[in-house]
Amino acid sequence: MTWNNLLQPDLILHGSVLRLTKKIIQQYGLKGLVLDVDETLVPFTVGTPSPELRQWVEEIRMNVDLWLVSNNLSESRIGSIARSLNLPYYLGAAKPSRRKIRAALQSMDLPAHQVGMVGDRLFTDVLAGNRLGMFTILVEPIIHPDAALRSHPVRNFEVWFSEILGASITPKQNTIHKK
Repeated sequence: MTWNNLLQPDLILHGSVLRLTKKIIQQYGLKGLVLDVDETLVPFTVGTPSPELRQWVEEIRMNVDLWLVSNNLSESRIGSIARSLNLPYYLGAAKPSRRKIRAALQSMDLPAHQVGMVGDRLFTDVLAGNRLGMFTILVEPIIHPDAALRSHPVRNFEVWFSEILGASITPKQNTIHKK
């Protein structure tokens, strides 16, 4: 698999994870979702899910299995978020390592192609999901309102570098998927 394929999400959502609807999930035949936590579900500086995220999880969990898989090592932070959403989780995943994502897939008892890897980062979430043959979904990061919108140098570099390698990352519409 070439770098541009490894870094190319199957679906790019213009907006946060809250834009991932049950209709979109059904359209792609997904039975499970592995969700990144920091800046995918909650801003890095916030320790609790928003009411909107809680509602989204309650609606989505009726249709798919959900697991949280985070690179964050903080049991108190990730565990608290997972427990407040009543979701199973792994922390310290070291994505793009596949080990803990593979463990989540095994717990779901679903083939990788029926599970979406949802995250805000190309070099961790999308790369790990594509390496496992998952359906990868890139969302815009949820950033705390006090943070400057342009203070995301790592993600900006990832997008720039991925496009140099041939991946099409900048959405021209609300959703984009691989050909």
